[in-house]
Amino acid sequence: MLSDVLRTVRLTGALFFPLEASSPWVDEIPPVSVFASLLLPRAQHVVSYHVVRRGACWAGLLDEPPLYLETGDILVVPHGDSYFMSSASDLRSSGAPADTVLTFFRQMTMASAPRVVIEGGGGPERVDIVCGFLGCDVQPFNPVLESLPRLVHLRRRSAEAGPDRLAQLIEFALVESRQGEPGAKCVLLHLSEILFVEVVRTCLEALTAGRTGWLAGLRDPLVGRALARLHDRPSASWTLERLAKEVGTSRSALADRFTHFVGQPPMRYLTQWRLQLAAGMLSDGAAKVSSVAQDVGYESEAAFSRAFKKLVGTSPSAWRRRSQ
Repeated sequence: MLSDVLRTVRLTGALFFPLEASSPWVDEIPPVSVFASLLLPRAQHVVSYHVVRRGACWAGLLDEPPLYLETGDILVVPHGDSYFMSSASDLRSSGAPADTVLTFFRQMTMASAPRVVIEGGGGPERVDIVCGFLGCDVQPFNPVLESLPRLVHLRRRSAEAGPDRLAQLIEFALVESRQGEPGAKCVLLHLSEILFVEVVRTCLEALTAGRTGWLAGLRDPLVGRALARLHDRPSASWTLERLAKEVGTSRSALADRFTHFVGQPPMRYLTQWRLQLAAGMLSDGAAKVSSVAQDVGYESEAAFSRAFKKLVGTSPSAWRRRSQ
């Protein structure tokens, strides 16, 4: 199901580069809306993530207490908030003007961009960070993104937990970025997508008891079975009673538990998932609206169009024109 959702929301590598910083240094990244159209003009949203390869630093949202990041730690900003990274917990800049931020990202997307970004005052405290920016869809429905908090801080994987796949991917990506061989940019962008998938996997593994959200629902036996059925056969004639029977529980028990974890009843979730599938079909192909409606489980084009416009705010035809 995780692969199903990540494929449907169309992950797209936007930017990937190593940063080497020495104290004192500070970066303040504005809301993603400031630079998203420059990195990926067609992407609905851009997720920022950073991996501390060596050393340590401080980071966090501008309106929350700072976090201390050490070697192997990962910082993800899923929802486009402003955030900072610095060599000291209390070090802040006055905020870079928007045109300065845009100039930096514009330079980093050019073929002449430096393979490594160097920052700081040359002091003794040094840190190497891998910075990544990834495009994805948020409309009509991205349950993975919705289940993530404003800021994700993942600690380095312990040796007892098994091989650190993220570390291996990062080392491979750094070799690509430094050698600059033909096709390296394409490789790095796809590696950026794979790294984010690994980040989400790590979030899933790190969930503790009592957590809710779509990812937590995957790990719950009852809710996980229900999600699997809906994703395997989204166009089936589902009812709450039929779904409950297939997963081996009562209607009330399924509705309560599903809503507790996922945040909405099963049939409402199914509607949103069907419309997410439909949005992708409308964007990528030339199939008639009536065919798309039938493919995702609607008996009539009119019912599909009403549901689509209610959730997305525009008609299926208008969505297709805008996407293409």
